[in-house]
Amino acid sequence: MADTEVMVRMGELAVAAKGGATLVSIGLGSCIGLALIDRARGIAGLAHVMLPTAPSDGAGGTPGKFADHAVPALLSELAPLGSRPGRLEAVLVGGAKMFSVGSSMDVGARNDDAARAALAAARIPVRAADTRGSTGRTIRVEPATGIVTVKAAGGKPAQLYPSA
Repeated sequence: MADTEVMVRMGELAVAAKGGATLVSIGLGSCIGLALIDRARGIAGLAHVMLPTAPSDGAGGTPGKFADHAVPALLSELAPLGSRPGRLEAVLVGGAKMFSVGSSMDVGARNDDAARAALAAARIPVRAADTRGSTGRTIRVEPATGIVTVKAAGGKPAQLYPSA
């Protein structure tokens, strides 16, 4: 495991290569931790997606904030490190329903659906996911190995990808 960690906070994204830092997003409630991994090259990216789609007026902040912008932004950041979309695999964590209000307000499910749609549009397969439910989570992505772990609130870390 890498000695250092890069915290990817709400709306942010980060990339790392073999020998670099482990990418981490904590407190994923309705947010989605969207990881793109190129295991052959030891490259990974992580976005902490807050909302499904960016406003149509183009306003809205950082590229990692919206699922529809996070996927293309991660692809742009991963390309200079030598990755190509055809080698990438996705892992999704989060998207929980954190409040017991109407289903139209289930931002977590909408984030999950939007992330999957953006990945499908980019032809990137989702290889593992721990989404929905009502529990917050933490995701850790280790670029050198491609290992993704998830820890549910109050739980123990478990390897999500590749399957153990």
